[in-house]
Amino acid sequence: MKKNDWILIILVAACPCGLMVSIPLAFLGGIGSASKQGVLIKSGAVLEDLIRVDTYVFDKTGTLTEGVFHVKDIVPYKFEKERLLELAALAESYSKHPVALSLAEAYGKPAESTRIKDVKEEPGYGVHAFVDGLEVYAGNTRLMNREGILYAQTEKDGTAVHVAVDGKYAGYILIADTIRKDTGKLMRWMRKKNMGTVMLTGDNERTAEKVAAELKIDSVYAELMPEDKVQLLEEFCNDRMENEKLAFVGDGMNDAPVLALADIGIAMGGLGADAALEAADIILMEDEPSKIINAVRIAKGTIRSVRGNVLFAIGMKVFLVILAFFGLVTMQSAIIADMVVMVINILNSFWMMKYPESGV
Repeated sequence: MKKNDWILIILVAACPCGLMVSIPLAFLGGIGSASKQGVLIKSGAVLEDLIRVDTYVFDKTGTLTEGVFHVKDIVPYKFEKERLLELAALAESYSKHPVALSLAEAYGKPAESTRIKDVKEEPGYGVHAFVDGLEVYAGNTRLMNREGILYAQTEKDGTAVHVAVDGKYAGYILIADTIRKDTGKLMRWMRKKNMGTVMLTGDNERTAEKVAAELKIDSVYAELMPEDKVQLLEEFCNDRMENEKLAFVGDGMNDAPVLALADIGIAMGGLGADAALEAADIILMEDEPSKIINAVRIAKGTIRSVRGNVLFAIGMKVFLVILAFFGLVTMQSAIIADMVVMVINILNSFWMMKYPESGV
């Protein structure tokens, strides 16, 4: 055998084409499998980070809960119930917040724009508007405190929308949300895997604690402004170990900064605002939090496939190079062996496309 032929055989035996082709295919297979199961993953790097997540931080409204409120009770103060609901619904009529939509549903009439002027929506507080010439504030306790308006305390379950008219307290409207049916399934799986769970919400503490207790969430932070959520997540990120990752799951416009800040941002695709979907790394198309289980299983399967491909390809290449070094491999054998390694790795990568859904 000529020296040049011997060198060429070694080069062919060491050719990494099977390895280079199969690794991207494994990631593409994992991403494709996830998309079939209603989970859009934006890159292979997200799959790698997902298997290292040990703490999940959740928004409440629209994420752990349905995000579809219904008026539960109307408690007026020197106002008729119908009039209180009318003023609140008209003041909130330009908002797309779930609370505003629930008020519009309960009001049951189209909003007359000629009756409404100077609407100002204030995230984390509520709305300020003029309705029928009356100055109306509708929002949470923070809004009432800021405006120096004394308001009624309530011990009832639900979220209270406090209403003030011309600087005087007019009463509150109690609305209620329901926990998503599959949220409990996700929390049971996370407890089984010893993952930390945290809930951040702008809702009142009583309602937040009730939801957290029902779902057995480890920690809960209530009555937060959007900037408070960002500050808390920064603290969580600074406190975590270097090899650990943190994921945030949310849906709303106010969640976009937090989704972008987290190591992995997971957004609800159905109710999610455009800004939240843009900032997220993973999108759950069917608004089912339990789809996170599928995403994690697929990520782990993908990384196993990649590692299997790497070990098999490198092992075979080292073996072939050793044989070629001693002149025990022909050019034809080296080419066939290289093609066989590539085909086996590609088939292993394509298997990810058939990854089954979670049965948890």
